[in-house]
Formats: sequence, structure tokens, C-alpha cells
Amino acid sequence: MEAKDNIILEVKDLKQYFPIRRGFLQRVVGHVKAVDGVSFFIRENEVLGLVGESGCGKTTTGRAILRLYTPTAGEVWYRRRNGESVEISRISQKEMKPLRREMRMIFQDPFSSLNPRLTVKDIIGEPLIIHGVAKGKEMEDRVAALMREVGLDPALMRRYPHEFSGGQRQRIGLARTLSLSPRLIIADEPVSALDVSIQAQVLNLLQELQERLGLTLLFIAHDLSVVEHVSDWIAVMYVGKIVEMAKTGELLRHPRHPYTEALISAVPPADPDIRLDRIVLEGDVPSPVDPPAGCVFHPRCHYARDACSQEIPELVEVKPGHYASCLFAAEFELRGIGD
Repeated sequence: MEAKDNIILEVKDLKQYFPIRRGFLQRVVGHVKAVDGVSFFIRENEVLGLVGESGCGKTTTGRAILRLYTPTAGEVWYRRRNGESVEISRISQKEMKPLRREMRMIFQDPFSSLNPRLTVKDIIGEPLIIHGVAKGKEMEDRVAALMREVGLDPALMRRYPHEFSGGQRQRIGLARTLSLSPRLIIADEPVSALDVSIQAQVLNLLQELQERLGLTLLFIAHDLSVVEHVSDWIAVMYVGKIVEMAKTGELLRHPRHPYTEALISAVPPADPDIRLDRIVLEGDVPSPVDPPAGCVFHPRCHYARDACSQEIPELVEVKPGHYASCLFAAEFELRGIGD
């Protein structure tokens, strides 16, 4: 891919397969190929939006990067604060622990990601205690500062999660994520469970914190309009594979993959008088248990040719900084935003 200057995270051919077991002896009869050869990079202080339909492997990719799952194959290279590069997929959980101070996650559901038996002070302060950063009065002062940073009143720190709204709970989760001053945050659909009006507040807060604290984000979502709002780069995922990746403006104006074109066509225009000319894909999303031969998108692609069912396309640089996994990406003139 790109030169490694300023790249904080590089994922190479990442695979995450889950075994399917059946029978009395629980024999392995197949695999769910949740992530099947994903490659991308993120530069320091930038936001990469990872977008795709539900079930395409976005969340699994994020969890494999953080070693919440042990990857089946591939490499995940992370550059630490001291400049050292670490291959995360091959180190032990003990070696991974210090990296968890630098790499953190915001979970999708603010209702289930917070322990209902702990107060806000304990939830936000728990990482500080586990990593030996602070305790006692020092921890409480740090929790108060973190609550102020995400727009919560520190006077509420002794309350429990059920006493807060969904948006406030996600702010609590964000404060917990920021507690160890991370460099890289994986935000797993952080606003999808919230009302639209609250989504905007949380997105604006996240964007403001990212710019002020110099954070690097992998922002996972299924809504292209949300990803457009926060991302410097966008990677589009389909059935366990990255099908296109480029800078946000370039990808939205000049898509090079037919699936990206279909996603863009589904984004509602800001002007209600503009008629939505949507590209409707036929058929169903293939199963990750038995993906189609050749290009995984070819059964639903309006531009498919004979070669598409036989040859697996690689993610290649179609033009500088614009990557696509389509055999005919250089030939297509696809519709972008505003076309």
C-alpha cells in the first residue's frame, strides 16, 4: 500500500474464521469467514471510516485488531508512542496488556457495555486502577476531569448507569475509553443505538475530542452519511473483504467499485425536492459460510462479466491514494454524490 510514513496501524491480509461444529463429537464441518483477507492502513491523527452492511465483518475486524479475537491469519502492525512497531496478532495477552493503554474501544451498545452494578466513578476509574495509573482521591479527580471533558456533570459520578439517558451512557463509555489517554480508538458504531438528535451531539463531541487530543480513529458504521461527517478516509467492506478505500471526498465523488456506487445512491440528499435515484441491488448478500467464487459481489453486480465469476480481484491502487478490488475498476465511470 502506501509508504509507512506516519502510519500508526497497518492491517495486512487479516482473516478471522469461526468454526462450525456439528454432531455429538462437535466436529468442525466448515467455517464462517467473517473477515477474509482485509488490508488497510491508518495514519496518525486521522479518522478511517469502515462502512458496510450489517454482517459484513466490520465489528469483527475491530475486535481482531484489539485481540479481543485471536486472528486466524494475517498481520496487524501498530506503531507505539516510542516509535516501536509491534505485530499484534502474534504476541501473548500478557504482552498485549501495556498496548491496551494506547489502543481502546468504544462499544456499540451504551446499555450493555456498562456494568449496571458499578457507579459511574467505578466504571470510568476501573482502567486507571487495573493499569496502576491512579487510585483513591487522585483517581476521583481524574474521573471528574474526564466527565467534564465529555460534557457530564462530575456531581453525578456516584450514580448508576440506569439513571442516565442513552446519550449520557455513551458519554460515560467515551470517558472510560479516554481514561488512559489512548492514541488509537476503535469506535464500533458508537451512535447507531441513539436517537438521531443525540447522534449529532455525540458525533460532534467525538470529532472535537479527536482534533483537540490528536486521536487516531477507526470509525465503524453502516451509515455512509455518518461516516462522511467524521472521516478523512473511507474503506468500504462487503462480505468480509475491503472492496474500496480512498480519501472521503474522492471516494464519494468518484467511486471505483459498483458496490460503493450503490451505497452512495442510497444516501438521501439534503434537499427534499431532489428525487432519490437509487441503485437497487438484486438478490441477497452471500453467506460468509459459502461465499461465491471469483468476486464476492459479482452475483449482484450490474456490470459483472464472465471473468468476475472466476477471478478473485485484489485490492489495488487504481490511481494515487485510491484503492479498489474490481477487475474493471480502471474502466468504469461510476456515479458519485451529486451525479
